[in-house]
Formats: sequence, structure tokens, C-alpha cells
Amino acid sequence: MGTAVEPDSKDRDGRLPRRVLVVEDDGILAISIEDTLRDAGIENIELIASTEAALEALRRERPDAVILDIHLADRDDGWTIAELLRSLGPNRPRIVFSTGAPDAIPDDIAELGSVLAKPYDNSDLIELLREPKRQGILSRLRGALG
Repeated sequence: MGTAVEPDSKDRDGRLPRRVLVVEDDGILAISIEDTLRDAGIENIELIASTEAALEALRRERPDAVILDIHLADRDDGWTIAELLRSLGPNRPRIVFSTGAPDAIPDDIAELGSVLAKPYDNSDLIELLREPKRQGILSRLRGALG
């Protein structure tokens, strides 16, 4: 964990998200993720430690990406945040699940984003954020019909 990531010209061309919400209740891991995102050139980062605070943050402003721990101190079903994001349709934020229990994510929820099993190298997180956004089948259908 904690590999430094050099910003490059591709990131300045908009391949990385501009605003990222990090939902992680482990303070040290949250700061490590924040440092990695800043090193990659992302400046607008909000750290959240609970489901309720994450829902409030999403009401205030829509991020481009959400890094989501699914087992938070206040709830053990952090994927409910992903379910809410799914309802936003094809323009929803990118989701990266960050979890020590990837098998605990229901299949229909896991398809909404990428899954990183803890512990992971922070450079893997940046690479996932650089990839084209994944969309589940329902989002793709809604986009094609709308």
C-alpha cells in the first residue's frame, strides 16, 4: 500500500475524476487514499466515515467518483450507498468498492463498479479511476432508451 503515483499529462486531460468522495471509517486508510489521490492530481476530495455522513454529502453535491468501504462503523451494508447512486442513472458517479470482504457485496451491486480487495496497492486505485466508467446492464439500457 502507499505507492506514490506521479501525475501525468493524461490526468490533466480529464481522465481522472475531479471530485472524489472517500467513504472509509479507517482514518489511516482514508488519509492514505487522500494522499494517493492528491499525488495523482485530484484536488477536490472529501473524506467521510459513516453511511449517514455519506448520504448527507451526496445530497449536497454529486461527486465524479465514490470510493466506498462496504463495512462502516455505523452500518455493515455500505453498498446501500451504491444502490442510491444506481438510481441516478447513466450519469451517476463512478464507484470503486474498497473492502476486505469482496464476496459480501451482492452481485447486482458489485456490477455497479470496480472492487478492490483490501489490502491493495494505491496505484491500483488510480488505475481503476483512469479506466472508462463501468455501467451495469440497467444503466446501459436506460442510456440507450433515453
